[in-house]
Amino acid sequence: MSRTVYETYTSEETWALGEKLGSLAKAGDICSLIGDLGVGKTVFTQGFARGLGVKEPVFSPTFTIVQIYEDGRVPFYHFDVYRIGDPEEMEEIGCEEYFYGNGVCLIEWADLIEEFLPSDRLSITIEKNLEKGFDYRKITVQSMGQIRKWGYCI
Repeated sequence: MSRTVYETYTSEETWALGEKLGSLAKAGDICSLIGDLGVGKTVFTQGFARGLGVKEPVFSPTFTIVQIYEDGRVPFYHFDVYRIGDPEEMEEIGCEEYFYGNGVCLIEWADLIEEFLPSDRLSITIEKNLEKGFDYRKITVQSMGQIRKWGYCI
C-alpha cells in the first residue's frame, strides 16, 4: 500500500492535481473520494474528468447517484452517494456493473458505502485547514488492496 500527501493552495491547483491523476487512470480503476462538504471534491473531480479526456461539463450527480461520461478515452462513472439512505441502494443501481466494467469509477462520499466498495481501489481524502488559508487543501492519495502501485503516487 502506497500513500502520498499533496498540498494545494488554490482551487486551480486542486483541479490540476485531479487532472494529473485522471490522466494516469486506466480502465477498471476505482477511486473513492472522501471529504466534508465544501472541501473541493467536485473541483477535484472536474480536473480528474479532464485528465480522462472528458470534454463536457462535469457536475456532482447528487440526485441521480451516477453520471456517465463517454466522451473521454475510457468511460467515466461519477458517483455521488451523499443522498443514499440505505447502502443497499447501490446494489439496486447495479454498482457492480460499473465497478467491474471497462471504465473508471470515482465515488464521492465513498465512506458512506464502504462495505460495497471493492478492496482494490485508490482512496483520495481531501481536507481543509483554515489556518493555512481559505483555499488550502491536504489531499491524501492511498492505494488500497492490489491496485497498481505505480503512477498514482507521484
